[in-house]
Amino acid sequence: MKLRIWGSWQGVFSTALLYGSLALFTSILHNVFLLYYVETFVSIYKIDKISFWVGETIFLIWNSLNDPLFGWLSDRTFLSSPQTGSQITSPEVVLKRLQALSRNGPLFALSFLAFWVAWTRPGLQFLVCLCLYDGFLTMVDLHHSALLADLAVSATDRTRLNFHCSVFSALGSFSVFLSYCFWDKENFFSFRLFCVALAAFSILGFFIVSRLLQSHFQKEVHPKQDEALMLKELSVGQAPHTHPEKPVTIGQYLKQLSKHRNFLWFVSMNLVQVFHCHFNNNFFPLFLEHLLSDNISASTGSILLGISYIAPHLNNLYFLTLCQRYGVYQVIRWLFMLKLGLSVAMLLAGADHIYLLCIFIASNRVFTEGTCKLLKLVISDLVDEDFVVNRRQQAASALLFGMVALLTKPGQTFAPLIGTWLLCVYTGYDIFEREPAKDSSLASVPDIASGSGTQPLRLGCFYMLVFVPITCALLQLAAWSRFTLHGRKLQGIKALRQGAQHGHLIDVKAI
Repeated sequence: MKLRIWGSWQGVFSTALLYGSLALFTSILHNVFLLYYVETFVSIYKIDKISFWVGETIFLIWNSLNDPLFGWLSDRTFLSSPQTGSQITSPEVVLKRLQALSRNGPLFALSFLAFWVAWTRPGLQFLVCLCLYDGFLTMVDLHHSALLADLAVSATDRTRLNFHCSVFSALGSFSVFLSYCFWDKENFFSFRLFCVALAAFSILGFFIVSRLLQSHFQKEVHPKQDEALMLKELSVGQAPHTHPEKPVTIGQYLKQLSKHRNFLWFVSMNLVQVFHCHFNNNFFPLFLEHLLSDNISASTGSILLGISYIAPHLNNLYFLTLCQRYGVYQVIRWLFMLKLGLSVAMLLAGADHIYLLCIFIASNRVFTEGTCKLLKLVISDLVDEDFVVNRRQQAASALLFGMVALLTKPGQTFAPLIGTWLLCVYTGYDIFEREPAKDSSLASVPDIASGSGTQPLRLGCFYMLVFVPITCALLQLAAWSRFTLHGRKLQGIKALRQGAQHGHLIDVKAI
């Protein structure tokens, strides 16, 4: 009876729906973490400044290294060239990733809970919690992202999978709005209960969805294992006197990546994209305060903040329909051109057009975050090219996602550093001291953009707001024009991968 009920549940939910729902169980926790972890340790646990910066520095190093480390541990067995009779089938790879998600998903939710209860000295708890949380988050994110490349090869199927992720990520963003009802620094108990409820929902979701997906792919693995065993007994397809090739070392893999030109151009573009996304996140409150606070209400500011969280996911649904029609490469190129055009138009309009500023500040973040959410599709295409060019036994998708993260995460660090430096140089405003310096480059500069006597700090914020996206867009358009994995070349790569894995690919008609 239980098996019959379990089987009926599998029939109701498609693979794409189940895959997308995994994004919900991650986003409901991660959005709350990003919004409250710093304030919790600074305002409630009273962490000292030295412990805070030491913890952030160690976390930065760990955050950069754990992506390629976990990717290598996960995919190192897939790097050798294919050997007849010893192929690992795609359903087996998917099954291994789902098993990893079923283990690490609940552990990720438990590590989230460790932030909201004081159990040791603030400095030590800050460091341990950050590293544990990011380690499990990386494992979940790597395997979930790698499944995008392992579940499907065609652009249509991958776009459908990403579409469901966007829907569930948007639903997960509502945890931010709910959190405002429970957040109270004076009475932290209700917020702790709220976090426990979120974590319990996430643990239950990871368990049920991973079990449903595992049981589905187990049906595909067993027939292929029986077929491989029969072929081995009959010595069919096993060439005599062949020696298994040695597995690829990390040095050889890095050498292969260094020759992968599309990978290098993509990483160059994505480094700028990561920088711009985190620049917007870091300075969004500053722009609201100094450009809009005197002209809009607090409720309007909170609406802009809410839109900036949810709209990228909803907007991505439209972008994905465009990707199906015109291709991911072309849509990303249009978004870069749109970023450049809107920024130039805002610069020409000036800082005194408040409603234009509201629209630009919100749309700048929405389009930038929307571009980030399309890049997983491009990385999945790079996985296909890496598989074909280097004649892999199996696509090393988690490892490639990890290497992209390693090379682009410095953008997270550059964003606040460059932003605060620009702010200090051009306005004399130090966000740490809260006192403007005596010498300010813009102190005696008239407001060129608006023609009025705008204060130097407001003028500096306005120029940062428009010149950073202009610079980023120009750099990204230059790098993206050198990226060649699109059009006929991309179709050829996908055909070669499907041909190389013929008989081992997952049937994605059900997706």
